[in-house]
Amino acid sequence: MSIAIADYGMGNLHSVSKAVERLGAEALITGDRTELLAASGIILPGVGAFGDAMRHLQESGLAEVMKEAAASGKPLLGICLGMQLLFGSSEEHGQHEGLGILPGRVIRFPQGDYKVPHMGWNRLEFLQKNDPLLAGLAEGHVYFVHSYHVLPEVESDLLAVTDYGQPVTAIVGRGQVYGMQFHPEKSGELGMELLGRFLKLCGVPVKR
Repeated sequence: MSIAIADYGMGNLHSVSKAVERLGAEALITGDRTELLAASGIILPGVGAFGDAMRHLQESGLAEVMKEAAASGKPLLGICLGMQLLFGSSEEHGQHEGLGILPGRVIRFPQGDYKVPHMGWNRLEFLQKNDPLLAGLAEGHVYFVHSYHVLPEVESDLLAVTDYGQPVTAIVGRGQVYGMQFHPEKSGELGMELLGRFLKLCGVPVKR
């Protein structure tokens, strides 16, 4: 059983792969449709601009693969920009269409008494404490780096928030599709526990 990490030319593939391996699972970095759909679960990482990422996903054919995987019920986890790509649109450097797997849009932090990008450790507040990803976990701090944040349209899709001048979407989930705005692989014990929970939802045993 392997976890496929979608390689579409953008993303922190190596650090996510190493985190999956530290949990005792096999990580496969691939842009191949057959390998992605055959894996126990898929991680969609992302670093950079939304529009560039969507162009890479579309040109590689992986945009349709992500939609197909989500529609089939295969566990799918978007990390950082990868979470934002799950939604319908983003205003980052113009208007861009996203994957539309979850309804909502990505907007820039409004001007306020805080720095943009939001960079550093912030505490999670769990809103859906019985979700399989969160059940029994203690709230704690995780590591964020982002200038844009998600406004989900459906309240039940919002699993956890953090406070950064306003409530900020931190974890989303619907069915087997999840997203984390922070970097779990860089977020210490809680981040690794959350990543391990996702692997368990994929049916992959972990070292925890």
